[in-house]
Amino acid sequence: MSEDDINTEEYPTEIHDYLAAFEKSLGSVDEMLKTMMSVSRSELLQKLEPLEQAKMDLVSVYTLNSMFWVYLATQGINPKEHPVKQELERIRTYMNKVKEIADKKKASKLDKGAASRFVRNALWEPKAENEHTSKTPAKGKKRK
Repeated sequence: MSEDDINTEEYPTEIHDYLAAFEKSLGSVDEMLKTMMSVSRSELLQKLEPLEQAKMDLVSVYTLNSMFWVYLATQGINPKEHPVKQELERIRTYMNKVKEIADKKKASKLDKGAASRFVRNALWEPKAENEHTSKTPAKGKKRK
């Protein structure tokens, strides 16, 4: 009997694909953690702007709490009834606040001077129209 035959006998065959995808995902997480751990946190934070630092901290905390959620589930504990659920919701709230700040930063700024010139030039001015008509000679009979 090969090792694959032994492994498939330990769990139902219909979940084999799910377990393979889970193992692949764990490998990706492991590679990402190795990459992040290769540089000291202070060194990494020095290279980032404050908003980017906040994003990195939030993603790190969210990831740790998500991993704890998975751990609880593997231990047979319902994570929905555990305080980790409120913690994840709290972190999501802060992530949304940071996203709003980033969106405001990306939004275009209004140039008040240019806007006022645009509006002023686009508006019809009756005085200019009256002056224009008074300068033109009236059509009709000419006096001798």
